[in-house]
Amino acid sequence: MSQQKTRSQRLPAEIVYAQELSRLRDNDTHQKPPGWLLSPIAVEQFVLGDAKADISPKFVAPPEIVTRIVIALATQRGAMLVGEPGTAKSWLSELLCAAICNDSTIVVQGGAIETVQQLTYSWNSAVLERKGPCPEALIPGPIYRGMVGGKLVRFEEIARTSPALQDALLSILSERSVTIPELPGDQGTVYAQEGFNLIGTSNTSDQGVNEMSAALKRRMNFETIRPISAIEDEIAVVSREARRLFEAARVDIEPDGEIIRALVTIFHELRNGQSLDGRSTDRLAGAVMSTAEAVSVAHAIGIYAFYYRDGVMNADDLTEFLVGAAVKDNLVDLKRMNHYFETEVTRKQGPVWEAVYQNWQRLFHYR
Repeated sequence: MSQQKTRSQRLPAEIVYAQELSRLRDNDTHQKPPGWLLSPIAVEQFVLGDAKADISPKFVAPPEIVTRIVIALATQRGAMLVGEPGTAKSWLSELLCAAICNDSTIVVQGGAIETVQQLTYSWNSAVLERKGPCPEALIPGPIYRGMVGGKLVRFEEIARTSPALQDALLSILSERSVTIPELPGDQGTVYAQEGFNLIGTSNTSDQGVNEMSAALKRRMNFETIRPISAIEDEIAVVSREARRLFEAARVDIEPDGEIIRALVTIFHELRNGQSLDGRSTDRLAGAVMSTAEAVSVAHAIGIYAFYYRDGVMNADDLTEFLVGAAVKDNLVDLKRMNHYFETEVTRKQGPVWEAVYQNWQRLFHYR
């Protein structure tokens, strides 16, 4: 395991937080739903954090939202997380799976699935030719694995799947079984074991791809995951996640608090269309000013600082990476960003803000 940890670029939450999960399981005295490794109360502790139990916070949201999602997963309706891109819906689903069944790796990517067989099962052609239809020849898909193992299945971007696949999913959620007509007798039906359920995600920007059917919507409880509203919470998240990414990249650098604050403030104000002191600002048309994007920018600044700045984060570099992450190649957004800098950033006091503004002027006029 130690070798895996040093070489893997990203490990699932159940491995990263293995010690916390083990401690929660050992100390959990509350009632657990059938098939769950933790009680709903302990699942919330894991996701939201508990300082008294030495459990780190991993997701920022009103507790009642997490409670409703956890309860939905304890029923046979499942949970559907919707919201803007970058609001950490996938991360929340991973954390919930890690806490409930200690396995967040059973994942379906909606845009990559084309056939029902990819969801349920397929056949090993070599074994099938030699022995005919038999359990040994069966290749289980993610839904099959979740049902047999009594585990949660993460279904990313359900809105990107075809209506035929949504109908197949509807049948599975209704009947809680999969029929394998090629196998005789009892082998021909797979029943979902205790603990199986579905937690789906969908970006609100993808609603026009394939609208979920009303019948499928009725099988799931919907919960909207919104951007972090309090800027201090967002600063804490960006700092924590940037530090974690630096450690994973073996980059010995500490996030600069003032640079992180400036970065998050820019994202926060452009996302909300309002400055922290109440003035209206521009919103970018083509960019997602999410916390996840802010983490990416902080990560890039830190990596650059390590290799090019002798390990010191520099405010001059913020605007360079801000353009690449937020504006990209959208000229309209570039003009809106320039207007924001000329009307809002110029008002802000401090050496970091002065450096950010001066470098923006140089960069914008160059472009």
